[in-house]
Amino acid sequence: MFKPLASSRFQKKAILTALGLAGSLSFTAGVQADTTVNAVMHSALRALDPVSSSATIARNHGYMIYDMLIGLDSDLNPQPQMADWEISEDRLSYTFTLRDGLTWHDGSAVTADDCIASLERWSDYDAGGKIIFDNTESLTALDDKRFELTLSSPLGDVIGLLSKPSAVPAFMMPKDVASIESGQPLPNQIGSGPFRFIADEFQPGVKAVYERFDEYEPRTEAPSGTAGSKEVFVDRVEWVHMPDVQTTVNAINSGDIDFIERTPFDLLPLLEGNPDITTDVLDPLGMLTVARMNFLHPPFDDPQVRRAALLAISQDDVMAALVGDPRFYQTCASVFGCNTALSTEVGGESLTSGGALDEARALLQEAGYDQTPVVLLQPSDVATLAPQPVVVAQALRKVGFNVELKPMDWQTLVSQRASHNASSEGGWDMIFTNFSVDSVWSPTINLLLIASGAEDSWFGWPTDPKMEELRAEYALAESEEQRKALAEAVQLQAMEQATFIPLGQFQNVTSWRNELSDVVEGPVPVFWGMHKAD
Repeated sequence: MFKPLASSRFQKKAILTALGLAGSLSFTAGVQADTTVNAVMHSALRALDPVSSSATIARNHGYMIYDMLIGLDSDLNPQPQMADWEISEDRLSYTFTLRDGLTWHDGSAVTADDCIASLERWSDYDAGGKIIFDNTESLTALDDKRFELTLSSPLGDVIGLLSKPSAVPAFMMPKDVASIESGQPLPNQIGSGPFRFIADEFQPGVKAVYERFDEYEPRTEAPSGTAGSKEVFVDRVEWVHMPDVQTTVNAINSGDIDFIERTPFDLLPLLEGNPDITTDVLDPLGMLTVARMNFLHPPFDDPQVRRAALLAISQDDVMAALVGDPRFYQTCASVFGCNTALSTEVGGESLTSGGALDEARALLQEAGYDQTPVVLLQPSDVATLAPQPVVVAQALRKVGFNVELKPMDWQTLVSQRASHNASSEGGWDMIFTNFSVDSVWSPTINLLLIASGAEDSWFGWPTDPKMEELRAEYALAESEEQRKALAEAVQLQAMEQATFIPLGQFQNVTSWRNELSDVVEGPVPVFWGMHKAD
């Protein structure tokens, strides 16, 4: 069930007003000079390709230097960004027209051919992009600024797929960059976005540096989500990695850093009590934390055993351990996340009611579970992923599973989860991760719902023809009523097959020193629109 969130922004504004500071935090571009924002992001940046990698930090990097044809405003409505569009009456043709003033960081003009190559590359990696291109008859340039997408059959949400913020946004790249062979690294980091990436100062895993792109022509609308103006009012942004969370909190309290993307929940009181710091939830949807089982090997190749595992789990237990503060989490069993247009909890009621332990035990016995060990991988060095395996392991033991919990660092886990071997041979049986809700909110974009086997499915590799049929039907559905009905059918199928287990939803708390103002709310941490006082 949904639990309303409390934001601290209003409390902070009251404090600032009392101190007479609120009015002094708005700056104009003219008084900015040599300003640098020092930010600690949720993880270190290593991979620089935000299309081939679904890592959230790579996506964040993408928003710094690239732009998209269509943005998504704070009300989750698509808005023109690089391009306007027209749709034919039969909904088969989409004509995109690039706005004036778009240039790459090397000074060359953005063209329709660049965008076509970028969309083609995006479709190789994104679930929604694949659906569009599976139904594409042609994608052709009409001139330097216009191109046309012609479909073989109408799709219900082309514009929504092109504007979605995660997990793989449709970033535009120069043609010679977007045309590289699949699997090859990007030859450069040239984009058309509001910041330039400073390659000479990049220290993988340590520091990434961005400078304002002075030739960027922002839109005239106010900043809103990933839409509107992306005008930059600071000269430089440095992402510095601080693996120790206590050090990070001490650094913002002392003024050595300006911004923490995700504040540790247990240390949040240290910042909420500092009148020089603002803490707030910028993305109200937040993250869905999930468990995924391995469909390739016993015991989770058996849907009854998977269902027994799902019935054993209580979201309240998981979220209490992970977040603790009820202001920043909620429970709901929807595979599309809480509070989204398609949110439905059908089939997952046990997750929000404390579990169904007796039913789980009965299913396990009926399935003939033989005490085959189930190996749960625990990323012990990631604060937002370490508690879930511990809580779930205990829940599984209560209903009769033989559980082995294997702690390891995140990089080791990432390597091991790619193994198709059985857990007894270096593989795994259950893993845990977090997804931005904007990357799971429909059947077309939710990677975890792809159920086409070991070749195309996400780690865990489910094979479920019925799920694939439902997802295809959803993609072709044109009415809201059809889409809602099909989304509910997808939800029920996911719960019956335990395609993945939603463990709850939490909102990250961002912190920044009050020298920063006009911080943009939305699904992505952005640094345009932001001002910094001396």
